[in-house]
Amino acid sequence: MSLFKKETPSKEKKNAAPETTAKKFWDFFKNLLFAAIAALIIKTFLIETSRVPTGSMESTIKVGDFLFVNKFIYGSTSPRNVPFTDIALPYFQMPAIRDPRKGDIVVFEFPGERDDMQSDKIMNYVKRCIGVPGDTVEIVNKVVFVNGKELWRPRHIQYTSSTQPKGMPDFQIFPKGELWNKDNYGPLVIPKKGDVIKLNLQNVEKWRTIIDREFGRRVVSVDGGKVLIDGKAAPSYTLQKDYYFMMGDNRDESWDSRFWGFVPRDKVVGQAFLIYWSWDPSIDFSDFFKLLASTRLNRIAKFVN
Repeated sequence: MSLFKKETPSKEKKNAAPETTAKKFWDFFKNLLFAAIAALIIKTFLIETSRVPTGSMESTIKVGDFLFVNKFIYGSTSPRNVPFTDIALPYFQMPAIRDPRKGDIVVFEFPGERDDMQSDKIMNYVKRCIGVPGDTVEIVNKVVFVNGKELWRPRHIQYTSSTQPKGMPDFQIFPKGELWNKDNYGPLVIPKKGDVIKLNLQNVEKWRTIIDREFGRRVVSVDGGKVLIDGKAAPSYTLQKDYYFMMGDNRDESWDSRFWGFVPRDKVVGQAFLIYWSWDPSIDFSDFFKLLASTRLNRIAKFVN
């Protein structure tokens, strides 16, 4: 006979192990969920990421740089589109700390080509703001003047081709019908909310796309020598938005506001401020280790200005 009575495990002790495993799994799931929610909040309202696919901002920002974008400074928004698609979503915007200023490096949704209602694809561009609502922009032999004064030149500004002389028009230029080119441009007044534009047969093409975009559909037409908006005679139009003029620091290799026009305030996403990663984009991702070896360590954690 045994001196010690064998203890029979209680039901509570039998169930202890499964409860512990379930609790650990639930704790892990909760932590993962909270991390995902925190990441979503940060990405939606605070910090966006952006990749640089073109050389229009060389060498301030290089192709292959990955940027952190300050969204809350200009007013964060809820998601503007379904991720990885061109399906736009209705969104709301938080109050801004301030509006874009001349010299800011701005990330914005491409509004579309000069004569298009909108872009075929939802994509972000990175350019430098050189003009704000109400400014007058003029370019003389590649030199930018704003309100009659030469604009500050970025440290890494580049020119790669000879100057197109004044009087040699580029018919791709914005606005349609102006006899300007990228090196001798303007003067052009950047419109602001509340501006009243007088419309006539001579300037209707200059304003057609902007007005159509503010309505969200094609509304401008000409009939019987009169300009019509939504079928009604319109000798004038009051603008509903503020607009900005954007240019690349690589002045001769930048497809920017000189060609496709103004950026409306509601297309502004945020201010680019930090390079968090950079590598050689010419290397195919399938050769990952070679791509990783091309990392530009001297550009990581570099502020852009």
